[in-house]
Amino acid sequence: MRRTDHQRARLPSLARDLARCLARCLARGLAFGMALALAGAARAAAASTDPPPNDPLPELAADQASKPAADTGSDRGEFKFTLGRYRLASETGSFVGTDLNLRWRRDGRNLWLGVYQDRAMGREFRAGYDDQWVLRDDPVLPVQLQPSLQLASGGFVGGSLAVQVGSPFYAQVGIGRTNLRPYANLNFDPNDAVSAALGWQGAGGRQLQLLVIADDRLGTAQQHHHLMLRWPLPVDSSDPLRLTLDLLHKQGLGDTGAVSAWGWTLGLDGKVWFARLARDPKQNFSAQDAWRMSAGRRF
Repeated sequence: MRRTDHQRARLPSLARDLARCLARCLARGLAFGMALALAGAARAAAASTDPPPNDPLPELAADQASKPAADTGSDRGEFKFTLGRYRLASETGSFVGTDLNLRWRRDGRNLWLGVYQDRAMGREFRAGYDDQWVLRDDPVLPVQLQPSLQLASGGFVGGSLAVQVGSPFYAQVGIGRTNLRPYANLNFDPNDAVSAALGWQGAGGRQLQLLVIADDRLGTAQQHHHLMLRWPLPVDSSDPLRLTLDLLHKQGLGDTGAVSAWGWTLGLDGKVWFARLARDPKQNFSAQDAWRMSAGRRF
């Protein structure tokens, strides 16, 4: 959703706002993570000494349409190319957007370049980075710091920072901030927001998470609630498949008034090829209802 000059005039200092919100999120995350770890200490101690891969939750300022799969194994390739086609429709008409993205991934670190184009936005070039920094390498209570950064033509700058505690059951809190320049939000979640998540990760890319993202800066009361499942399919093949299902509920003030809607994303990942289909009513709290289709290849 594009911000107006009136909204910018109401915003506090970016540096002061970021420091205050980051301190609050870090304090809550560490306290919540300690409580979760104490409750699950017995279960964690009985788990395998070889913990499952710990893939980060969706970054607040990263391109959700081309995020890597949960399995970080080297057999999935270091590069990933994604082509996305998005159909956006409202009462005033419809148009199609095209998204091209190339991502490099190694050891939990991602670098990516992309270009997006549609009739309303024009053409936008994009680049981003996200990483996982291990602060505590402990089988019972591991701690990760997960930063991300995104740049776009037109002067947009955005970023996020999250803290994740625990394994295989984990808690995460995060914060995202941008400089409020207009851009195509292909993350599809509020970016100037705080987040909180609870989840579980198992072997073979299994994952279940509940994630809440809420605007804490623009006074829109926008919230996204995600319930996401990743699970391998029982197929006997040289190219195993994994299913991803993401159920979305959104609420808050949008471009045309109050919004309350449900959406979903369905994905299928193979060793090399992958595809996604998503339905997102009032995408980015605009007047536009979106169908998003994307597919790509790892190499």
